[in-house]
Amino acid sequence: MKEAVRDFKESPLYAYRLKNNYKVVFGEGDVNAPVMLIGEAPGKNEAQAGRPFVGAAGRVLNNLLESVGLNRSDIYITNVVKDRPPQNRDPNPEEVALYSPFLEQQIEIVQPRVIVTLGRFAMDFILTYFNLPEKREKIGALHGKLLEAETDYGKISILPMYHPAAGFYNDEVKATLQEDIQALKPFL
Repeated sequence: MKEAVRDFKESPLYAYRLKNNYKVVFGEGDVNAPVMLIGEAPGKNEAQAGRPFVGAAGRVLNNLLESVGLNRSDIYITNVVKDRPPQNRDPNPEEVALYSPFLEQQIEIVQPRVIVTLGRFAMDFILTYFNLPEKREKIGALHGKLLEAETDYGKISILPMYHPAAGFYNDEVKATLQEDIQALKPFL
């Protein structure tokens, strides 16, 4: 599947990736992990490394994970969109639609007990994907709350959280992230 994303010429981000010598950021971690983290799209550091959450937001995320006794190797982490959008802009609806089948396959393979959405784009996608009644809610109303969803393999929980990047811009959000991630403890 990673090769299919690497060779995904139908994506409007494909030429941008090649032009900038970026890599696909498919995802990494334990494919049997009970916890799956989903961000929106890779930033520049991630596109250069070919790994999710390796820049400043990754450092915030690593600290959050450590606070509940997790390492990156204990989870599976990916993004909705697997290529970096230009100028670090938000992914557009066409890009989300094009890349979503890959994320849906990743969810089916990992079969997590809980999905943590990092930021509003990932939250919006997952809540819509599982057709949850909260799909029209804002992240400010849902962050830190465990929501229940039904999958082919059973019930799972969805934990919306702010994007870790917001934590290095705002100490209040950093404290909120620290509080919200505590909801993962029952799944560990």
